[in-house]
Amino acid sequence: MVDLIMNDLLGTPEILVGLFALIGLLAQRKAIADVISGTLKTVLGFVILGAGATVIIGSLDQFSSMFTHAFNVSGVIPNNEAIVAVAQDTFGTETAMIMLFGMITNIILARLTPFKYIFLTGHHVMFMACLISVILTTGGMSGIPMIALGAIILGSLMVLSPALLQPYTKEVTQSDDIAVGHFGSIGYFAAGFIGKRVGNKSKSTEEIKVPKSLGFLRDTTVAVSLTMVVLFIALGLFVGPTFIEAELSEGQNFLIFSFMQGLTFAAGVYVILTGVRMLLGEIVPAFKGIADKIVPNAKPALDCPAVFPFANNAVIIGFIFSFIAGLVSMLLLPLFGLAVIIPGLVPHFFTGAAAGVFGNATGGRRGAIIGSIANGVMISFLPALLLPVLGTLGFQSTTFGDADFGVVGLVFGSLIALIPSNVFFTIIVLAILAVLFALGWKLRKERKEDNKKIA
Repeated sequence: MVDLIMNDLLGTPEILVGLFALIGLLAQRKAIADVISGTLKTVLGFVILGAGATVIIGSLDQFSSMFTHAFNVSGVIPNNEAIVAVAQDTFGTETAMIMLFGMITNIILARLTPFKYIFLTGHHVMFMACLISVILTTGGMSGIPMIALGAIILGSLMVLSPALLQPYTKEVTQSDDIAVGHFGSIGYFAAGFIGKRVGNKSKSTEEIKVPKSLGFLRDTTVAVSLTMVVLFIALGLFVGPTFIEAELSEGQNFLIFSFMQGLTFAAGVYVILTGVRMLLGEIVPAFKGIADKIVPNAKPALDCPAVFPFANNAVIIGFIFSFIAGLVSMLLLPLFGLAVIIPGLVPHFFTGAAAGVFGNATGGRRGAIIGSIANGVMISFLPALLLPVLGTLGFQSTTFGDADFGVVGLVFGSLIALIPSNVFFTIIVLAILAVLFALGWKLRKERKEDNKKIA
């Protein structure tokens, strides 16, 4: 029964978001037809989003295989799904319990504090719950104290992560209706912070002037298609037909295979954008019920692709420059005595693209480029630093990929190694309460000043 609730129900982001939409619509006493329509469209938007992500991941996996073979590189490839799958045999129960009580803690904190964010990216909640259970167990904690502390840490991260990013999210979306609930937020925050200081937001990536002869590049789908086709074919020529036709394409000509993989990637991006538009069109009005009845003024914290439609060019720029930063970092890591982190196309696409969007919102083209480079460096060095903290799990060929996992793992892993577990529990709870109080006080003050300006 616990597995059914945690893995099949709450662990399925489509159902989780659909439940929140259903509760919100029922709380508004909408007609039954509107409840059914709004709930199904919300779920369908997430299903479409997931389908697009699956298409992109499949294409990027092929690119990774070609890249690894071409350059004969061996090392650790960050992949959240893979490391969690490996960890479930040992930490499955702890992960499930921390996830359940962490989500409850999220709702309680959203109700009682100024951080009115409900974190709806269910798979990332599971990933972070897994990381926390690994860190605390490796540090010697177990049983109810470990689950209680893990839930407090997770629930706090589920409100603090969107809150950290919200000032920049408002610049991206030009509204305060939604937040970003994704544990790559520190990378996006860095991109927004750097972009504001080194760039010029008036020179947006979306205003790049294209000659009339290249006017077709204004179409995002066409631009993405050409970019990825060029990348795939260039890599395919470098790899050669022998490996591709024998190992990847099932005998299909290597150039045709590369060409189709580039188009497949672009199709995945198109599907993602379609799903995001449908999701936002339904979840925001449905969420009004939760905001009004259960958690007043609550905001849905959504997966990072929710910001992609706001800066289509920045998505591609962010991905490319984050990946380039990952390649450079791969060469630098051994010089620091760290494990080689092979750039994973999946984290570099999703987090790099989002970093590009945030960097562009605060610093235009220069912000998108430098911000995504900063993200690429972070998701290369942080996983390498995290490996020793994970204990025996650190000896796997994969690890957690996004920036927040590295920061959270390093902070709590280092602390629990220095402090006895019973003292650690008390210190962390008090520290979290202090952070919530301090940031909440600051947020209240800012809101009062904003209300005065409006008045």
